[in-house]
Amino acid sequence: MTRQEVDGTRRDRARKRIDRSVTALKVVLALACVRLLAGPATEDFLGDAVVGLPTWEWSLFALTPPLLLLLHRGSADWRLLSYDAIYLKSAAGLYLFYAAACIAFRGGRPLWIAVVASLTTFLGIWCLNRRERSSDR
Repeated sequence: MTRQEVDGTRRDRARKRIDRSVTALKVVLALACVRLLAGPATEDFLGDAVVGLPTWEWSLFALTPPLLLLLHRGSADWRLLSYDAIYLKSAAGLYLFYAAACIAFRGGRPLWIAVVASLTTFLGIWCLNRRERSSDR
């Protein structure tokens, strides 16, 4: 195999690994949305809330974007993942919005983990973008 073929194979493997990670992020985000809407939906349909609004499980959902950044923090991986950064930002924004609203209006202490995880995601994206820009010079 030539050097170009080896590099192409590595890029293909990295792309597949990142695609699987982004798919997992999307699945977790979909589960978080279903969990968020399950409480009000059961109250509307059944007249009584079977499950309440998310608390500690929301913090677990919010840990997926920074975990994805941690796994793919290398510059080559980040170049591939940066095309899907909108999913990271959207997920972190949703987790941050819900957690901040619940902390402000209901006093959900376990949701501070979600706030920190979301802010860590935004900070990580900013740092990786900045590092990529400085390496391009």
